[in-house]
Amino acid sequence: MSQSPHPHGQARTVVITGAGSGIGRATARLLLSQGWNVALAGRTEATLEETARSHPSALVHPADVTDARAMDELFAAAHARFGSVDVLFNNAGIFGPSVPIDELSPEQWDQVCQINLTGAINAARVAFAHFKARGGGRIINNGSISAQVPRVNSVAYTVTKHGIAGLTKALELDGRPYRIRATQVDIGNTASDLLDDFGAHSGALQPSGQRMVEPTFPLEEAAQAIAYIAAVPLGTSINQFTITAGGMPYIGRG
Repeated sequence: MSQSPHPHGQARTVVITGAGSGIGRATARLLLSQGWNVALAGRTEATLEETARSHPSALVHPADVTDARAMDELFAAAHARFGSVDVLFNNAGIFGPSVPIDELSPEQWDQVCQINLTGAINAARVAFAHFKARGGGRIINNGSISAQVPRVNSVAYTVTKHGIAGLTKALELDGRPYRIRATQVDIGNTASDLLDDFGAHSGALQPSGQRMVEPTFPLEEAAQAIAYIAAVPLGTSINQFTITAGGMPYIGRG
């Protein structure tokens, strides 16, 4: 589905965090191909440049989501370059250690929480203020099917992704008077580096104690889902969207 233009015909603008790899990269490239302006954020400039491929409608802006001031600067840069922002794809996140809770160190918990939860809140806070001032906008939060049902040994990831579910609902509720819409996208097993963190390619641990090589699906198909949500007019809310590899152990996990 192609994006809907502004009334005056100018391209719409999306900010994408974690745009240097994986779903963020695939979504950025797809939206650029559809005529969007895209502000690409991430910690490593080189990978952002690889995503952008010198596209004239791309703004490469290295930024760490855990730094609240950096998120202010990101939106200011996008606004200065493109005039306004219409959509935030709150995508940056890490899986963290694949261990039970008694083997999870406080430092490991803090790192996952800072990136997955505080980082998402930092970006959403700035987006909400921007959208409130301009009369509306859409925030798409990258959750996970672990926001619904956990994997074995994924306590830090699961807890933070359940937090994303609460964030999305709060944004949708508090944004209602301002035409701010929020969507949680729960994605299962795209063919990305994240799968290596829990062994889906080599054999992910299942609740039965067995290991299973799990099905995957292309990043580009997840990107198409996100592009569709981004383009939906603000008169429509899409509160939650789940997309998984066909046949993966999700319904009835393992």
